[in-house]
Amino acid sequence: MNKTTFLYTIYQDGVEHWQLSFQDSASPISEQLVFFHDYIMFILTVILVVVSWLILKSLINRHYYKFLVEGTVIEIVWTTIPAVILIFIAFPSLQILYTMDEVIDPALTIKAVGHQWYWSYEYSDYEAEPLEFDSYMVPTSDLNDGDLRLLEVDNRIVVPIHTHVRVMVTGADVIHSFTVPSLGVKADAVPGRLNQVSFFLKRPGVFYGQCSEICGSEHSFMPIVVEGVSLDKFVHWISSKLEENE
Repeated sequence: MNKTTFLYTIYQDGVEHWQLSFQDSASPISEQLVFFHDYIMFILTVILVVVSWLILKSLINRHYYKFLVEGTVIEIVWTTIPAVILIFIAFPSLQILYTMDEVIDPALTIKAVGHQWYWSYEYSDYEAEPLEFDSYMVPTSDLNDGDLRLLEVDNRIVVPIHTHVRVMVTGADVIHSFTVPSLGVKADAVPGRLNQVSFFLKRPGVFYGQCSEICGSEHSFMPIVVEGVSLDKFVHWISSKLEENE
């Protein structure tokens, strides 16, 4: 079992058959999004139970029905309660929204460009000549044991853990979408426009994503793979990549 497979068996960082839950969070933003989802699901469950009980009660007891269709009290109740519920939903939603839009001085900036149908990346923080490479999906016939079909790429995005990373996203031809669920990031890659997402990796691992905007016949064959490593390994990877390009 290779290291990637071992990490994947511990954490759910990629899609699985018949998956109902989210992938395991690897960034604070992703953790907040999952918590907010669970919070909303709890509220929805309570609403569903109460409304179902009222409907069932009115069907069984015909005399009970008249208390639900007319009267000042019931009008006030079913107007006030939804308003209060929406307030409890809006505040945490706005908090997460503004947190995701907050720009923190990044230690590393990566430019991601969507093409039909692959991604290209550029590291330009450390050298006069930027590090550029393309990332294509690995065909099924070339997969190794433990690799994930339709999700593996020949060149991964390698980033250091415990570091603020910013990704500048754009498109070269049509609209694509840069999405990595475990990191809680999703941004449209629009030609002629730069969007940005930021994340902070809390742990090492390999995190899988895909283009989430229908961009043509090969839309489902342009995955995204982010590998989180220690700072020492990241420096070694950058050095080896720059030497290869010389």
